[in-house]
Amino acid sequence: MADKRVLIVDDEIHIVHVVAIKLRNNGYEVISADNGAEAFDLALRDKPNIIVTDFQMPVMTGLELVEKLRQNEETKDIPVIMLTARSFAIPQEQQESLQISGCLSKPFSPKELLGNIEDILYEKELVTDN
Repeated sequence: MADKRVLIVDDEIHIVHVVAIKLRNNGYEVISADNGAEAFDLALRDKPNIIVTDFQMPVMTGLELVEKLRQNEETKDIPVIMLTARSFAIPQEQQESLQISGCLSKPFSPKELLGNIEDILYEKELVTDN
């Protein structure tokens, strides 16, 4: 896979930092934003291969970000992994309608997230190649 660009969106900077280190150590280019509005602009500009976003953020939530991504021709097919607080679950129907590729509840392991990213990008590559 030539491009391995990940956009990480979270208002908790330590989460962005830990995830970015794990991904960079595994050959990914990482861009980050601390709210959904900034993330949407970055997604349009930098065309990440996958987006990892927190659900609860100021300015624009993770779900609002995904809704906006899906409405835009340039970003509608970017896979998204949603990070949620342990007590919060996104209903399956909503995950499917917004094409959310995966959900991880916090606290999560960076290794688990990396595995999810690799699985999703691998599946996407298979679909694109066929």
